[in-house]
Amino acid sequence: MIGGRGMCHRRSAPMRSRRQEVTLVVQEMHFETIAAIATPPGEGAIGIVRISGPEALSVAERVVRSKRRLSDVPSHTLVYGKVVDEHERILDDVLVGVMRAPRTYTGEDLIEINCHGGPVILQRVLERVLQAGARLAQPGEFTKRAFLNGKMDLAQAEAVIDMVRAKSPKGLEIAALQLEGKLSEVVRTQREAILDLLTHIQAVIDYPEEGLVDIAPEEVGARLAEISKELQRLLAGADAGRIYREGIRVAIVGKPNVGKSSLLNAILQEDRAIVTPIAGTTRDLIEERALLGGIPFTLTDTAGIRVTDDPVEMIGVERTRKAIEGADLIFLVVSGAEPLDSDDEAVIQQVREAGAAARVLVVVNKADLPPALDREGLAKAAGEWPCVWVSAVTGMGLDHLEELASKEVLGEAGAQDAILLTRARHKAALEEALAALKEAQATITEGLPLDLVSVDLQAALEALGQVTGESVSEEVVARIFAQFCVGK
Repeated sequence: MIGGRGMCHRRSAPMRSRRQEVTLVVQEMHFETIAAIATPPGEGAIGIVRISGPEALSVAERVVRSKRRLSDVPSHTLVYGKVVDEHERILDDVLVGVMRAPRTYTGEDLIEINCHGGPVILQRVLERVLQAGARLAQPGEFTKRAFLNGKMDLAQAEAVIDMVRAKSPKGLEIAALQLEGKLSEVVRTQREAILDLLTHIQAVIDYPEEGLVDIAPEEVGARLAEISKELQRLLAGADAGRIYREGIRVAIVGKPNVGKSSLLNAILQEDRAIVTPIAGTTRDLIEERALLGGIPFTLTDTAGIRVTDDPVEMIGVERTRKAIEGADLIFLVVSGAEPLDSDDEAVIQQVREAGAAARVLVVVNKADLPPALDREGLAKAAGEWPCVWVSAVTGMGLDHLEELASKEVLGEAGAQDAILLTRARHKAALEEALAALKEAQATITEGLPLDLVSVDLQAALEALGQVTGESVSEEVVARIFAQFCVGK
């Protein structure tokens, strides 16, 4: 066993950064000038065609006519001009932003042609730019070049798309912090701590004749424990970060006529679902999005669960069951104006069976009516599920429902004022690093030689490097930037 780990140590000498390898692989790409429309489809006041690369200025000069040559103006200058077609006919009046490397988003010469925001004119201007020597950019290629040119690390690059797709103010705030480099700063600090420890251990092992000061196993263990504690703190916020980024799916379920559709309308503050006193009005699923406690929720109003011979209603009930299975949180609605009956009990049983992985809130609706529900019987049926009384008609208790729903999905992580992980890739990398540090601590506890610790420290370094991109593969980089839109 010791021989095996020792051999691993020999093979695990410090290696060249994977980021450098990725840069070398795609180096030829840097000699190409790319272009794309950088604004969303549709009509708008302004639309932007973005050009990046070594020939960005000369490409722009071939299609823009202005009093000042673009290549002569200082960096970060706006120049008024006209885009012309191949026959020198004016296509549009434009403002051209000239930004020179390296002080640009991509780290290359960057041109932004600000046109009128119609889809036809933008497409024509892009066609002219492509005719002038640029090629169409791939999805995310501008940000990919920013990463490869050292303008941002991989975690920051991922934060760019998170900002674009943010579903809530909190999600935007988390993405902004990551784009600023807060997550990367913490990861790099711990990576440096591991690297310092690894360097010290290897120096003592490889150069014993130099008389370097040895390092006690107890000190190594203490430093590893400190690093592990910081990584655990980051991991504690992973679920909350994912929730703010991706949102939560909520299934509103219950027997017919307990007020599920009324509850949806009350939460949305609009008449989205049809409400009638006729049981079985809701036959199909209705999905709407809402912010509750700053968290993006996708609310699904479902058909009432009951035994029925109506073939259409039966389809609705089956879809309800599938909605329960796919939900992160379930609002199990009962009526406070009538006793629990066998239909309520059937719903509760269905939720326990199909929604085992979901959290459940029991929502007692119609709290504005004279109460007829046995609270003790409800508590016994609900078991560990929290209960909240509301009125979809008057709005009573809806604030409490929102607060409980937020706490239920966030748990303790929601109270932390910390950097939150938002991506499964980051979580997996930190867990891998933490596992490697645990192995290193076990090696120390077993009294094995410290040179064996270096194997696990190298693995931890590799794992943490996956977050920021120092040790990421070309395949992972390609997969990340494929998520971006063209033009970003």
